[in-house]
Amino acid sequence: MRKKDDEKQRCIKTAVVELILKEGFQGASISKIARAAGVSPATVYIYYENKDAMLRDIYQEYAEDTFQYLLESLHPNMAGEQIIEELIRSYYSYIVENEEIFHFVEQFSTCPALQSNCGFMKGPGNLNQLLTELKRRQILNNYSNDNLYAILFSPVKTIAVKKCDSEEAAMDRLDELITIIQKALIRGY
Repeated sequence: MRKKDDEKQRCIKTAVVELILKEGFQGASISKIARAAGVSPATVYIYYENKDAMLRDIYQEYAEDTFQYLLESLHPNMAGEQIIEELIRSYYSYIVENEEIFHFVEQFSTCPALQSNCGFMKGPGNLNQLLTELKRRQILNNYSNDNLYAILFSPVKTIAVKKCDSEEAAMDRLDELITIIQKALIRGY
């Protein structure tokens, strides 16, 4: 039996992200992925049972990494305003620093046939728990967590992916967005 090699698996994941973004789910065959990763198709099957399992596994790993990145800078003693600001700034930074992975996760998360098979993921559960706790402590207004996610993160994507703005203009818009969201979500703001 052949052994797994972390570097080969990293190359496969990189190839998957690049090919999915370039050619879509249907255009990224195992043979193309293997060629782009510099491995044989048989090597891909050492790491992944099939293409769907590979896409799910890679999506889950990168989606979990995103949530981990968002939550790792939060501290229990932070005020609600600080939590909102940190979540927004962290998400912006993650998108800018991990552009291809962000687009891969976004593309995958809008494909119900693939994403629905991912089961429970720890990261969204942790964020959901945080939002629920902030509502329980009456820091956030009692909106549904789905709406809170949309308000917190969707506008950040718009600012982060807009290429025609300077970094200074993007930061100004991000600062304004933080104020708007804090006013909308913080109880008694």
